[in-house]
Amino acid sequence: MSAQQFIAQHIKGIGSSGIRRVFDLGATLKDPINLSIGAPDFDVPQNVRRAMTEAMEAGHTGYTVTRGMVALRDRIGQSMKEEFDWEPDVFVTSGLSGGLLLAMMACLNPGEEVLLGDPYFVSYKQLPPLVGAKPVAVDLYDADFQIDPERMEAAITRRTKILLLCSPSNPTGIVYDEDRLKAVCEIARKHDLLILSDEIYDVLTYDGQNPSPVRFAPERTVLLRGFGKSHAMTGLRIGFAAGPPEVITEMAKLQQYTFVCAPHPSQYGALEAMNTNMSAQVAAYREKRDLVCDALEGVVEFVRPGGGFYVFPKTPASFASTGEFIEAAIARNLLIIPGEVFSERNTHFRISYAAPNEKLLAGCQIIRELSQK
Repeated sequence: MSAQQFIAQHIKGIGSSGIRRVFDLGATLKDPINLSIGAPDFDVPQNVRRAMTEAMEAGHTGYTVTRGMVALRDRIGQSMKEEFDWEPDVFVTSGLSGGLLLAMMACLNPGEEVLLGDPYFVSYKQLPPLVGAKPVAVDLYDADFQIDPERMEAAITRRTKILLLCSPSNPTGIVYDEDRLKAVCEIARKHDLLILSDEIYDVLTYDGQNPSPVRFAPERTVLLRGFGKSHAMTGLRIGFAAGPPEVITEMAKLQQYTFVCAPHPSQYGALEAMNTNMSAQVAAYREKRDLVCDALEGVVEFVRPGGGFYVFPKTPASFASTGEFIEAAIARNLLIIPGEVFSERNTHFRISYAAPNEKLLAGCQIIRELSQK
């Protein structure tokens, strides 16, 4: 007998995350220049940590109601009203990724399609098959990674049900152009599609506001946000979903049988986080963005990112393949992510600038040297 017989067929096509593989590799190297993992290099704000500690000391470590603490849900609702003049249904999720999975479980039937731009975050391609659906990647390389209304509409079929958007983007850091986004929202309305908007990097936007589809199609948008990237709460697994009551109700119902509820102390942390000014951290990441872009200007081809903490350069022409370039970087103790992790192509690589400035400069110097070989 082989235990392989017990593994579901739709799981066998899913590989382990390329990001996590590089993360594991980094653990084996001595003091690597690690520009691979998308996790903030600042601490959770002290007042947020204090709120969680006090919650635990007060015994708030058990279950909450599935939808999350009333006080936190009310605060989220208030923020949606203030930002968008929108009064959606809301509930608290176990990280944004938890909300993304629940949305697909609630909305997708076998054989239906999810439209997404390429490059894409690693989970976007892997989650739809878990419910028998199909991801459809639309190449955005020639559009400088911007959302492209014509290409997106051309990829729509009678099976398309969800349009998955992410701005600022992982891995490119691109912030959507408002006019393009508005046009895409009109396309979603024309073809009666649901929009899932992953806005985990919304706070980390450097050249103006990040436009949201909520402004153009609130009646068909499920907004997913979280506190992992903006407040360094990645391991605390806390986010929220906001959208049409019909969809949110089904997502919350499924949470009963999966995540049960978001971590209780983290909900107190999120409540405090929503009242915390992160402008100093945003300014620091803007400076890191500029540092990396200035160091790589004229060395490798890239589109200047407007948010998040990533740059997605093209592999230097002096290398036969991205794999060869990544191997050369690792040989110099530099960890970066190959583009194939995020794409149907393997022509680029991702740099995370969520790292100390000295590490960023050292990593960029290695890239400069390798590009000139």
